[in-house]
Amino acid sequence: MKKLVNIIKNKEIMGRIVFTLLILFIFRLGAQVTVPGVSIPDDSLLNQYLNGNNALSLMNLLGGGTLQSFSIFALGVSPYITAQIIVQLLSTDVLPALTELKRQGQYGRKKIEMATRYLTLMLGAVQAYGIIKTMEASEYISFTTVEYEWMTYIYIVVVLLAGSMLVMWLGDQISTKGIGNGVSMIIFAGIVSSLPSQMMQAWQMWASPYVFAQGESETIAGIFKFLLYVFAYLLIVAFVTFIELSKRKIPVQHSGKGGGQTQSMARASFLPIKINSAGVIPVIFASSILMAPSVIMAFVDADQGAGAEWLNIFNTSVLYDNGGWYMPWGLIIYIILVIAFSFFYANMQINPAQLAENFQKNGSYIPGVHQGNETERYVRKVLNRVTVIGASALALIAALPPVLTMTGVFGANNSLALGGTGLIIVVGVALELNNQIDGLLAGKSFEEVISRGRE
Repeated sequence: MKKLVNIIKNKEIMGRIVFTLLILFIFRLGAQVTVPGVSIPDDSLLNQYLNGNNALSLMNLLGGGTLQSFSIFALGVSPYITAQIIVQLLSTDVLPALTELKRQGQYGRKKIEMATRYLTLMLGAVQAYGIIKTMEASEYISFTTVEYEWMTYIYIVVVLLAGSMLVMWLGDQISTKGIGNGVSMIIFAGIVSSLPSQMMQAWQMWASPYVFAQGESETIAGIFKFLLYVFAYLLIVAFVTFIELSKRKIPVQHSGKGGGQTQSMARASFLPIKINSAGVIPVIFASSILMAPSVIMAFVDADQGAGAEWLNIFNTSVLYDNGGWYMPWGLIIYIILVIAFSFFYANMQINPAQLAENFQKNGSYIPGVHQGNETERYVRKVLNRVTVIGASALALIAALPPVLTMTGVFGANNSLALGGTGLIIVVGVALELNNQIDGLLAGKSFEEVISRGRE
């Protein structure tokens, strides 16, 4: 409560919060505007498809549900996120030019950001065309004007690209003048906006007045199921929060340049390694790879862009019939990719070789471990062991919605499936916001102390 009062009293924080809410309102407003020249024959059918665990469900999630209305913001920030990941991967000694730019400070970061935006345009154009062909082939959307079909495609692709770039600009405004990371806040707002309707659907399914009419025992059972659903949701949120906050602390001591550092101060210095160092990136990358076949087929054959039977092997919530054996191949591939990318990205975020080199330059060392190669091997071993736990937890959370969908717990309403990428993003952004607010409050308190001292 005291923290809330301090936030309200702080004009800078309140100004940032109001500005962020205004930008998010503009985004949600644009998310309701359907692309001109496109109509949606059946909203419920499209929503049911996008609420499943298919090729476009992640893009719909990252766009804050903008694909459900095929709005001008339908691409959302998905192309930008994919471009960022690719540029980051190429910057790790894969492409020397990008690696050199990465070492050039502010100038290099600006050049890399410009390259990311150009790549975003290219990926956005490909994704836009793939989405149009896929949804058109499945008759989820139709064109109101078909006189010049190729011009219609170009027009819609340009509109979607313009919408995506506008979303990126809105995100930049939040990062600069608002609170939190702009891209993360836009995704966060889209996911959170769907939670009330999700809870309402759960209430209507288990504890609505229709259930009340069946008798007292059915009423009690329905309310109990709804409360159990809410409790399970909160339990998963608590588990995700625990995973996000958990870290392995490696003690680090400094020699030579410490200036008479005490033993207690030495113990206070440590290298934190998060259990989930990769965050939600492995899930996004794995889902993008599973979506690639459908996009490629949209280019190869418009009639098979979404309807080819063999593409079901990449659907994470389908039991694919392979000669009599029904196997969830899509889910198996998805879990393997999530785990593999978790290890890859964790080792990219915390580079043991570079870390050992920096330790040696700064006169830092891990007690009981020699500097150089031995430090590198030790950090790599700890990182890999910790990542086993983080990757397993991430795969479990990400796989929960398709598993629940396949078991038929929620019937035909797949949107009620618990867990998944959405909760990881929401919890991560909420923790990031809390840390930023704490930092702003601490800065204000420090300024007040200094001003009082001058008086």
